[in-house]
Amino acid sequence: MPVDTLVCIIDDDEAIRESLRLLLYAGDLRSVSYPSADAFLADQALQTIDCLLLDIRMPGTDGLELFRILKRRRFAAPVIFITGHGDIPLAVSAIKQGAFDFLTKPFMEGELLAKVRAAIEHSRSGLQQRLELQNLQSRVDACTPRERDVMQFLVKGLSNKGIAETLGISPRTVEIHRAHVMEKMEADSLPTLVRMIAMLDTGDATDGPPAGPESPFSPSD
Repeated sequence: MPVDTLVCIIDDDEAIRESLRLLLYAGDLRSVSYPSADAFLADQALQTIDCLLLDIRMPGTDGLELFRILKRRRFAAPVIFITGHGDIPLAVSAIKQGAFDFLTKPFMEGELLAKVRAAIEHSRSGLQQRLELQNLQSRVDACTPRERDVMQFLVKGLSNKGIAETLGISPRTVEIHRAHVMEKMEADSLPTLVRMIAMLDTGDATDGPPAGPESPFSPSD
């Protein structure tokens, strides 16, 4: 785990905050803590949180409401809820809404560190995959509209002749566009290109929901 990893604790119970801080410190994890969700929201300085440990029940803005606020703000760090036994159904509901996991008081040191580390690794893996998708999309965007037309039919399995007939251009022109596509997409073979476009179409390289029905291809002019 990188030494700059930062875990944020939000809990109105000072004893819980200190206990979590000590457990994280023992696991070589830095932490910062807040006594309330409102105090956290008032602090605009934190931009590098790797994991959030969030109490469900707090005075003022409670943990679930803060979680909803952070989702609307596209907060990227994984959230692990801190619960009492009576709050477990709420925590399960929060997981269905996108929270990573929950911890039940009192905490076991091994359980806490394992969940925090798993959350951070999961998040960083997802970030890498999202960056890969963005990189692939930038390659598609670098293609001209006609090259994207050719690419779209290539990944559907059409031959150069079939693409030429479909687009009303010569097979030689298709060959030129095809060469440009392979170069711009940095694809060493047609199967590689097919996998790239399938990844963009389905969003399989991300940890989040599928990219949806929109094609990565823009319509030609």
